[in-house]
Amino acid sequence: MYDRLQQERDTISQVLEAVMQHATGYLQQLPDRPPAQRAEASVPQPLSSEGVGFATALQQFSERWQPQLSASAGPRYLGFITGGATPAALAGDWLTSALDQNPMNSLDGAGQLLEREALAWLRDLFDLPAEFAGSFVSGATVSNMVGLAIAREWCGEQRGISVADDGHAALGKIEILSGATHSSVYKAAAMLGIGRKAIQSIALLPDREAVDVAALEQALAARADQPVIVVANAGTVNSVDFDDLTAIAALRARYPFWLHVDAAFGAFARLLPQHADKLKGLELADSVCIDLHKWLNVPYDSAVQFSRRQDLQVRVFQNASVYLGMPTGDPDFVHLTPENSRRFRALPAWFSLLAYGRAGHADIVARNVALADALSTRLAQEPRLQLLAPTRLNVVCFSLTDRPTAERIQTLVRLLRDDGEVFLTPTVYQGTWGVRAAFSNWRTEAADIDRIVAALARALERLG
Repeated sequence: MYDRLQQERDTISQVLEAVMQHATGYLQQLPDRPPAQRAEASVPQPLSSEGVGFATALQQFSERWQPQLSASAGPRYLGFITGGATPAALAGDWLTSALDQNPMNSLDGAGQLLEREALAWLRDLFDLPAEFAGSFVSGATVSNMVGLAIAREWCGEQRGISVADDGHAALGKIEILSGATHSSVYKAAAMLGIGRKAIQSIALLPDREAVDVAALEQALAARADQPVIVVANAGTVNSVDFDDLTAIAALRARYPFWLHVDAAFGAFARLLPQHADKLKGLELADSVCIDLHKWLNVPYDSAVQFSRRQDLQVRVFQNASVYLGMPTGDPDFVHLTPENSRRFRALPAWFSLLAYGRAGHADIVARNVALADALSTRLAQEPRLQLLAPTRLNVVCFSLTDRPTAERIQTLVRLLRDDGEVFLTPTVYQGTWGVRAAFSNWRTEAADIDRIVAALARALERLG
């Protein structure tokens, strides 16, 4: 065995102790680290032929790279809907790497059983019926892709073919109807061979990001002789608006379509009684996307997908080889997801769900919603800013009152980033350039609102 490798195998406790001390120091600094910063160009160093050992590698990482990384796990990283990692989830993720499981099949241990338990807890958390089967995937993009892949197979079933066996050419053209479609759906359509142009945008309700169900019905009526995929939104990125899922599902009595719901973060509204009705009808979907490294606050990368038609899912994703196990009975996850090799993503979620339960995770969601309301109230009092949409849940969408051009908004975002107090991202809402502040981190507190408002005031002064 190579001498450095053998030495660090024999002193693994010291290696892990050094990592623990380093990580603990980083986490203690999170409240005051810049949420994001401009990275300086770096010339890649050549690979060491002999290796430098772990201690030197950690030192070089600490000096060269860590200072330029974002503090995305911190309380004022609000540019994307990015959760942090609860203590239990972080511990579970560390164990995930230490145990180094590949829970793709049930031949070699209980990894799949733990994943099934975590999925059952999540199904209960979101009040989905028992007929929904699920699996862990890397994020909302893959979750949406899996849902659309099953939907594509359903479209083939309506025409008496298997797209998985015969290819997309045998299916012919199909269309996806949606209102405020998330960009990941376009990406999934491209990957699946459906095509970005197959997505047909349906009119939205006035001053909303929710689809006009009457307009959707007209589009379905015009396609009554063909299978169609409908992607409904449960939480849009700019204003966290929700389609009327019950009304959309009711249209299936007259028109054939597969209903996929993109509830990447909006599904967590189920945890709050005052917002749960926004998800009414989620249980009527055919497939559902939910992202966990958003509001469940588990480390990247983690999401789940749920579907009623696991048989079609197996038809798409099966990897029928004797040494991998055959897709019979209760199929292993190797037959349900795009990957064969799979990180043990279920473990951090299992730890966090067990450690904090429904009440603990509902508290995270409730505090984030209250903080979004607090920031919205403060911004409404600032004459140089205007709210672009009601703050319905956890995202505050706002803009400049004076000349909200692309250049000025992007300059504002960069000024905020370089100020070091808050990270926000630009957007366009109903044709107007604006900024999004998305709350989903368990660490964010009321005191952070004061720091964000002060940072905005400084940035506005510099913007002029």
